[in-house]
Amino acid sequence: METTVQIRQRGTLTLPVEIREKYGIQAGDIFRLVDIEGTMVFTPMVAMVPELAREIERLRLEAGLSLDQLLVSLRQQRERYYEEHYAAAKPG
Repeated sequence: METTVQIRQRGTLTLPVEIREKYGIQAGDIFRLVDIEGTMVFTPMVAMVPELAREIERLRLEAGLSLDQLLVSLRQQRERYYEEHYAAAKPG
């Protein structure tokens, strides 16, 4: 797809509705503009937290763990990490 856009007086750029609909672009979405030797690449900034949450959920389901089992395991891992890294360093 090829289209022409115009930069307005205050630097705003309007993306044609066809492009917004094709890529699901909504008001407030954040993009990165990269200048590669005169070619501008416009890419969406993907929020990492939702992406990581989806990946954790996928792995949890693959492992056949309930949410409660996952939380218990995380608590155990946190306690073990604390003991290994901090409890041994305490004086006394």
